[in-house]
Amino acid sequence: MTIAPDRELATASARRSRSGPLGSPVLRRLAMVPVVSFVVATVVFLVVRALPGDPAELLSASMVGSTQADVDRIRTDLGLDGSLPVQFGHYLAALVHLDLGSSFHSGRTVVDLLAGALPVTIELAAVGALLAAVLGVGTGIVAAHHRGTWVDSTIRTGATLGFSLPWFALAVLAIVVFGVWLDWLPIFGRIPNSLDYAPVTGFVLVDAVLQNRYDLIGPWLQHLVLPAFTLAATSAGFITRITREAFLETMAQGFVRTARMKGLGEARIAVGHVLRNAAVPILTVSGLLFGSLLGGAVITETVFAYPGVGNLLVDAVNRRDYLLVQGAALAIGLLFTLVNAAVDLAVLAIDPRTRRAG
Repeated sequence: MTIAPDRELATASARRSRSGPLGSPVLRRLAMVPVVSFVVATVVFLVVRALPGDPAELLSASMVGSTQADVDRIRTDLGLDGSLPVQFGHYLAALVHLDLGSSFHSGRTVVDLLAGALPVTIELAAVGALLAAVLGVGTGIVAAHHRGTWVDSTIRTGATLGFSLPWFALAVLAIVVFGVWLDWLPIFGRIPNSLDYAPVTGFVLVDAVLQNRYDLIGPWLQHLVLPAFTLAATSAGFITRITREAFLETMAQGFVRTARMKGLGEARIAVGHVLRNAAVPILTVSGLLFGSLLGGAVITETVFAYPGVGNLLVDAVNRRDYLLVQGAALAIGLLFTLVNAAVDLAVLAIDPRTRRAG
């Protein structure tokens, strides 16, 4: 069967248009970031305003002898004196200028408060994600290589228990066992109060190098272990199951048998062949789990008195600090969006098939 020349030209033109700059999967992924960010900002705006109670009246209730004039003033300060579309317009205009308002409780701008808390949460979530990936991928590979044995059964049972336990239960258990009974690790805070730490970037490890303060690293790691392990434990169990299934599926492929026929060792096959091909589902799931780590950070930071965005959000809710609640929720949502975009780009880099499919 032959194709007419004009149809061939049309087909070639369509292929060129799909493979052009605007059709690049990378650019399409990047173009989705502002769209998703707008959706996240809109959802945060609507959800915060759907919370029960009038924020102005709740805040004025803490003021002795407050009057209706005080309530009206607070409502104006919060930008709640206009209709919902007008509020939304002001909200978007303020976001463009990175103006999230000021905390009603402390008087500091929300941007300043988030600038101090965001590095703490990113630090905690990143270390938790790294621990989860190392534990999950490592145990998943071991389980796959010992399929059907007691080792496989033990690892799968431990993984199921890991992602079945809620964060707060793991946090309390870690505090009781490692902080109270064994007295191995500190259970509250990020840095001991006895150490004088003036943040520059907000990331302790980076600041320790910039300020030549290597005495900060040891105490920081001691305080980081329990909250990071609490975050990692549940995610590691899920990654274990995904890694095991991905490895078993990949190990059954023909190229693995070919590698064995060439005399390659099992370790080289696992790292050089199987892991690369099984990395896409593992990386995708790990990226999605990072969002759950951010949600878990709200609980974990509160239990361990860790001064991140999660702890800031809980304090803001308790104090009815309306604009700070909105800013903290928006920061967590946008951080999740950026992480997932980075995971999408990493998947495109690892697996050429996704670039062709994109």
